Amino acid sequence: MKAIIHTQYGPPEVAQLKEVDRPIPKENEVLVKVYASTVNRTDCGFRSAEYFISRFWSGLLRPKYQTLGCEFAGTIEEIGTAVTCFKIGDKIFGYDDQKFGGHAEYLSIDEKAAIGHIPSNFNLLESAPLTEGSHYALNNIRASKIEAGQNALVYGATGAIGSAAVQLLKHFGVIVTAVCNSKNVELVKSLGADQVIDYQTQDFTKTETKFHFVFDAVGKSSFSQCKPLLTEKGIYISTELGKNGVNIFYALWTPLWGTKKVLFPIPTISKDEILLLKDLAEKNKFKPVIDREYRLEQIVEAYRYVESGQKTGNVILRIADES
Repeated sequence: MKAIIHTQYGPPEVAQLKEVDRPIPKENEVLVKVYASTVNRTDCGFRSAEYFISRFWSGLLRPKYQTLGCEFAGTIEEIGTAVTCFKIGDKIFGYDDQKFGGHAEYLSIDEKAAIGHIPSNFNLLESAPLTEGSHYALNNIRASKIEAGQNALVYGATGAIGSAAVQLLKHFGVIVTAVCNSKNVELVKSLGADQVIDYQTQDFTKTETKFHFVFDAVGKSSFSQCKPLLTEKGIYISTELGKNGVNIFYALWTPLWGTKKVLFPIPTISKDEILLLKDLAEKNKFKPVIDREYRLEQIVEAYRYVESGQKTGNVILRIADES
């Protein structure tokens, strides 16, 4: 089968299209023919190992798992002898940031992992980006303990995480102020944001609204910059470590020495989360924003685009054509 392989950490060029053996599913696993995956910040981070800490999961000197692609959608081709939840031919989507594998024509995964049947109103390509951005957004929203009727600010509301956060916060009844660039103001409004701030013409820190939760979905703000925007017991979360890893230090001491806190939750995912996303998608309460798509052989170009910081929503990696 064809797969994208990286045998060392580094720039996009370390990812190469190669022929490898097709995986054989264990008794508790399903074999998935992958139709679509995405190229996202998770894949980029593990490929580059820019944050050295990621190597404690992926391998200190070289990648333990050489095919990335944490989210995917496809059809089940084979099932292990102990599999009971799925059958051959089922269309599924899922997320795996432990072994990855989505950037290949086939992958195997435990039936109890974070996989589920695709939403009835989605095709396979639309289902591929259902998990990565929403997974991070949902974990951070839950960590903030924000409640219906409270105010949240989402900085970077047009990325995969930010666009998911706007939709999920609205599902939970939160009043959302979103920050984005000029060209995407109407898009963010269509996602449900109650107020949109164009950072190219307005200074978001000058808003008079106080927020229970400020969520920087692109890691380009700072706690000191956003602290005045928080309520007395407000929460600030960024998807990045911050300059010199400062957000980790803030997360350690602000819960002890202040009322306004920085959190840095470690994200986890479960099948229940997959089922929630499927349900919201079927009820038209969540739909991933899709920017553009690439073919498997265009992986380097796809990585370069994602790392340019210019993408809106999700970048699809099409691996097979759905009939």
